Amino acid sequence: MNVDIVVPCFRVSRQAPGVIEKALKQKEIRNVIVVDDACPEQTGKLIKESFAHEPRVTVIQHAINQGVGGAMLSGYAHAFAAGADIVVKLDGDGQMNPELVPQLIVPLIQSRADYTKGNRFFNPKHLDGMPRRRLIGNAMLSLVNKFSSGYWSIMDPTNGFTALHQAAYRQLDTESLDRGYFFESDLLFQLGIANAVVMDVPMLPHYRGETSSLKIPQVMLEFPGKYLNRFLKRLGFKYFVREFNIASLEIMCGIPAIIAGLAYGIYNWVAHMRLGEATSAGTVMIVGLLLLMGFQLLLSAVNYDITHEPKIPLAQNTKPSPSQKSWAE
Repeated sequence: MNVDIVVPCFRVSRQAPGVIEKALKQKEIRNVIVVDDACPEQTGKLIKESFAHEPRVTVIQHAINQGVGGAMLSGYAHAFAAGADIVVKLDGDGQMNPELVPQLIVPLIQSRADYTKGNRFFNPKHLDGMPRRRLIGNAMLSLVNKFSSGYWSIMDPTNGFTALHQAAYRQLDTESLDRGYFFESDLLFQLGIANAVVMDVPMLPHYRGETSSLKIPQVMLEFPGKYLNRFLKRLGFKYFVREFNIASLEIMCGIPAIIAGLAYGIYNWVAHMRLGEATSAGTVMIVGLLLLMGFQLLLSAVNYDITHEPKIPLAQNTKPSPSQKSWAE
């Protein structure tokens, strides 16, 4: 099974050579594809010079900066077109340990998953080295991402240490994937639509004072709308286009019940307030019943969504050879 690594590079000229050198030491890796995303530090040129005699290193040069998503899509397209079965994303800033690549790709080789990703929240001891701002921000994004993607069992959705199987890649609408920092979250959304199996792999975060290009205000402005958009798309497609099930009925009944309860309650509250009268117990009971019934129906729909997370990999028919199987075991 052919495993390639894609390294998107932007302002990582100091760290990238060391990352690539460590990646090449992994016996499971066929090629390393470096994508210079119009890096002002000319990281691509540096890699070409440093690894001129290494045939396994390929450099793709972007004339215009496309963002981490655009860089990865260029790397994916090149690797899979060249016959890769699995492509690993390894950032060039040194925050990801190339020695963990075998752990990342084993579930894909064993056909237990279509996409694996690092999880920095798996072990509480690993959180000591994570800046508190990143910890809180990633925890909040993890919660929101569960709703938008449907993958309730995973955490750390923006983690860029990932491995993608070619069977899952074929199901993606690469033209519509986000080119920026929302790329990982958008990829999870599309994998959820394709019913791909996603699995977390524990990893230790490494922070050595690197300067991140991701700006918190940018995330706060851009991400909420994009998450809401993906959530509504997934809800509509999964429960009203692709299929119609008990959760569909619960959503159809639960949302109107909440809206009706709120509207009826506000209307009567305003009307009685103008008359200087207390709202009757019957009115309060009707409002409470509508709201409780609506929330209960929606909670039941969420429970259905959680229990029906994809479990059968798209790559299940791609069986490893005996040698690959013995190595993965």
